[in-house]
Amino acid sequence: MSKIPSCRPNGLQREHMTFRKIDRTAWPRNEVFEHYFSVIPCTYSLTTKLDITNVRAKKLRLYPTMLHAITTVVNWHEEFRTTFNDDGELGVFSDMHPCYTVFHKESETFSNLWTEFTPDLKEFTHRYEEDLAAYGNNQAFFPKPDLPKNSFTVSMLPWTTFDGFNLNLPKGSAYTLPIFTLGKFFLEGERTLLPVALQVHHAVCDGFHTCRFLNELQALLDGIE
Repeated sequence: MSKIPSCRPNGLQREHMTFRKIDRTAWPRNEVFEHYFSVIPCTYSLTTKLDITNVRAKKLRLYPTMLHAITTVVNWHEEFRTTFNDDGELGVFSDMHPCYTVFHKESETFSNLWTEFTPDLKEFTHRYEEDLAAYGNNQAFFPKPDLPKNSFTVSMLPWTTFDGFNLNLPKGSAYTLPIFTLGKFFLEGERTLLPVALQVHHAVCDGFHTCRFLNELQALLDGIE
């Protein structure tokens, strides 16, 4: 069975999602948050290339494997799960699920599907395939109902590689969850590389957090058994 090894303590799969409100008066990051959310609203993106040689060697399906690996690391770190609830309160989701794009060739449009996350890669891939079979040909923008609030966005652009990618979110946007964009993989010597862009809100996520995320994601891809 192919699985991504667990490099972190404490299992992340929970029976019920929770939203823990942040006490802004005691939050060490509050001053930084206020600066980049209210004073100088600021998002940023970082684009790099991941080595997926091991993923290809194991003959794993690329998209669900990447969705699983990305979600695994998202669930390790609070800065990628910090957002506002429906009452406008800032807090942290206990866990997240991926919402990802599916392209329709006949209409040249895309839909957003989501798949419930599970730590086991084989089980997640099975759920992904079930969702794709059930909703993949439905051209509605959100064909699968009940998109969970604790979800984040992943897009795939398999038609080209890229060295930079930036989403233009409106100034003052309250959207603080990460957005991932994957490109077309390519060969470089004996390695297979995959472009990936990560867009975050500076109010909740600094360059340190982004770099740590990408380094841990690469380590996961290298360690798939």
